[in-house]
Amino acid sequence: MIPAFDVVGHPNKGKSSIVSTVAQNDSISISAASGTTQDVQRLDVAVGDSRYFLYDTPGFQRPTRVLAWLAAHAETAEQRAEAVRRFINDSDCQREFPEEVKLLTPIMEGAAILYIVDGSRPYGADYEAEMEILRWTGQASMALINPIESEAHVDEWKQALTQYFKIVRVFNAMQADFEKLLAILEAFSHIREEWCDAINSLVQDYRRDRGRQGREAAGLMSELLIRLCSYQVSQKALSQEQAKQLRPALEAKYFNDMRGLEHDYHEALKSLYYYHAFHTEIEELPLQDNLFDTEQWVAWGLNRRQLTMAAAMAGAATGAALDLAVAGSSLMLGALGGGLIGATSAWLGASQIAEFRIQGLPVGGFESRQGPVQNRNFPYVVLNRFLVIADALKQRTHAHREQLVMKEGDLAQKIERLDKRQQQLIHRALNRLSRQRSVEGLPAVLTPLLL
Repeated sequence: MIPAFDVVGHPNKGKSSIVSTVAQNDSISISAASGTTQDVQRLDVAVGDSRYFLYDTPGFQRPTRVLAWLAAHAETAEQRAEAVRRFINDSDCQREFPEEVKLLTPIMEGAAILYIVDGSRPYGADYEAEMEILRWTGQASMALINPIESEAHVDEWKQALTQYFKIVRVFNAMQADFEKLLAILEAFSHIREEWCDAINSLVQDYRRDRGRQGREAAGLMSELLIRLCSYQVSQKALSQEQAKQLRPALEAKYFNDMRGLEHDYHEALKSLYYYHAFHTEIEELPLQDNLFDTEQWVAWGLNRRQLTMAAAMAGAATGAALDLAVAGSSLMLGALGGGLIGATSAWLGASQIAEFRIQGLPVGGFESRQGPVQNRNFPYVVLNRFLVIADALKQRTHAHREQLVMKEGDLAQKIERLDKRQQQLIHRALNRLSRQRSVEGLPAVLTPLLL
């Protein structure tokens, strides 16, 4: 049997927000206006090999009159469920109480009840008719308190709801994390025994799916880093002068292509976490005079000291010995030991951008080439921008409809939370990428940053 859940309640209490969050579907219409949901919408939610149905329904409109009708058609408790069936099938009731007929029909067809209230609004006796009608159906039920604006009235709601529902939970559709979602589903396995195996399998599939998302996100992040760090464009020319004249066009194409690549991978990341209908705003990879503005990179990547330390940890000890007086005491290199030369080289190399080159061809003519980026900080910038979006998506619920504005995150702090071995592997990998060298097992190296 496929579990089914009917989301019901008073108008404008966050029912559609709950459905959107639970179904991980951001295409459901949500509005502050009362009565946004005009008809029953059934969502067939597939997670791995598991499935369940969610019904988004109109709110109760005339519960007191409906309860009076039911009371007139049932003399004893054992007649109540049958009275509800008569109600939803009665043509006069369908015309007079269309919303109640629509929301009760899935319940009488076997769906469990998810009754939604707003914990930021005071409890009132007018809700009791709704809850009594639901109790008459005889179906398994749970009440969710959705604190839309605050938790000011959550306690009084709990006291009232426990009189009608076996399970009462606080579930903020805008803030509920992954584990809270699973806890809601697991609770139904205790009150609907025939669904126990199906719901346990569903919860396991949710966890497997979250693991898959993490692995695929690491793969996307790795692909993006490799492509951006190695990207270059070229154009052949008959003469050296013509090759020089190609520089503005190649630079424009190069940087536009780079921005486009990053945008495409960010969109793929959103799709991976089932976000399709909202927009993110993140500063473009900064340009200045058609070149990347490396001064702005510090906000997204590493600062001078951090980059130097990273290079030392990566063991980037290559090149000739440098006079430390050139580096200056501000680099704080005194304790770096054997990594000193490589670290200093790493920072001095950070001012290099994407080089424009002209070279002769063996068969005649010349080739103009733009890229790849030579800046040691560049992989950190790309990595941090991807991680900021990934973290936001995992913390955001699908009930949100506002644009997501991204601010730079502290990548150095995120890396420093890992153990020394993991830090070293990450710095070494990014160091190699900045020099267009391959990195074996890059997704596995970067995965700890996504956990």
